[in-house]
Amino acid sequence: MDAGSLNSFSNLNGQSKWPLQEQFLLRRNSSKENMDRFIPNRSAMDMDYANYMLTEGRKIKEDQTPCSPAKEAYRKLLAESLNMNRTRILAFKNKPPTRVEHFPSENSTASLHPSKSTKSRRHIPQSSERTLDAPDLVEDFYLNLLDWGSGNVLAIALGNTVYLWDASDSSTSELVTVDDENGPVTSVNWAPDGRHIAIGLNNSEVQLWDSASNRQVLMSWTLLKYLQLLIFVLPSLILIVFYHLLLQLRTLRGGHTSRVGSMAWNNHILTTGGMDGLIVNNDVRIRSHVVETYRGHQQEVCGLKWSASGQQLASGGNDNLVHIWDRSVASSNSPTQWLHRLEDHTSAVKALAWCPFQSNLLATGGGGGDRTIKFWNTHTGACLNSVDTGSQVCGLVWSKNERELLSSHGFTNNQLTLWKYPSMVKMAELTGHTSRVLYMAQSPDGCTVASAAGDETLRFWNVFGAPEVAKAAPKASHEPFSQLNRIR
Repeated sequence: MDAGSLNSFSNLNGQSKWPLQEQFLLRRNSSKENMDRFIPNRSAMDMDYANYMLTEGRKIKEDQTPCSPAKEAYRKLLAESLNMNRTRILAFKNKPPTRVEHFPSENSTASLHPSKSTKSRRHIPQSSERTLDAPDLVEDFYLNLLDWGSGNVLAIALGNTVYLWDASDSSTSELVTVDDENGPVTSVNWAPDGRHIAIGLNNSEVQLWDSASNRQVLMSWTLLKYLQLLIFVLPSLILIVFYHLLLQLRTLRGGHTSRVGSMAWNNHILTTGGMDGLIVNNDVRIRSHVVETYRGHQQEVCGLKWSASGQQLASGGNDNLVHIWDRSVASSNSPTQWLHRLEDHTSAVKALAWCPFQSNLLATGGGGGDRTIKFWNTHTGACLNSVDTGSQVCGLVWSKNERELLSSHGFTNNQLTLWKYPSMVKMAELTGHTSRVLYMAQSPDGCTVASAAGDETLRFWNVFGAPEVAKAAPKASHEPFSQLNRIR
């Protein structure tokens, strides 16, 4: 495929709305509107003298006749003695009293502690920094067609084809195009190594691909090690047969009976969720890959996320349920398998996000009939907070550097909203998509978020900003013989 399948829209094609808004907000008022009103202080004014100067004093000046230099000198001396040379009637005589602060403000606190540097507010760009064309993107709330791997390569499924976009050089390549009877592609998910990628299909199968060589992973990776040894042992005919067996495509079959719309990796375990309501753990190292099956959802599983520790799995379904699965409980003979069954949502739950700074905190988002973001303690199963967003919640992404949460939405605004946690105050609303923002993925460094919508565009947002660089520790002064122990 040529690079035209993801054509970059130049930022110069149209001026962004944000600079115009900024220019409008910074427009100065006219000079007349800036004129201030003078409010006199009566206690500081000599009202008797003011009345005299406005009435009698002006008459004296008009009736004055030329006088001798001696009388003029006497009159000036008398005026100075009686303070009659003032020309301003209203004047400032004392400074306004200082403001009394009953409660210390941030500025006063900073002045009391000058050593603590105040953190400047981060600028959040209101427009996407890059826009790519994404034709034939399937607009389906229950699918997961976008993922950003640890190798800084973005994978997106467009119809029957999976494309790779390398963020390091903005190059585009085609990974695979599946047949119509197997497609379309219903989910993509990178392995932790950033090289291998799982592709879920509409026919219930899952393919594993090596992005470096653009070929499917072989039936067993360990068999490659023995090929060189067998070349010198097996006869040529047997070697040819073995070689063809070795090149069989690595496809996971038998786990599901319908499309695979969600996937999540946990080391060598690939967890898949299907429209059949099943959650399957696949060990990709072995031939019989199905090692566990979780049963708890009655409808399609549209969201799967493993915790950072790999001990707990969160699943969301079209049955409005969220399950927390613990590997120790699920592998035992427990009658329910799940650790917690969360039933507070009133619509399908696709958006799931584990908190990076609190291991037992999970954020979930409900669909169009729910419109809420809920926070859960996965140790106890308690709901910690619920926020009504006003629109369908399609995706959730935590910041890796700040206590912030980004949500993507559907009807009616099709926006991305940045929230401050735990206050859940809106920090910014990012608009640009004209249809539901169904898919989101975060860059490996945590700074950029990619979003794909039903308007067939892929946008990149520098929403989380660059992480703060830690200051280097001051170098210790090198003293002579510092490596020797001191004598005390």
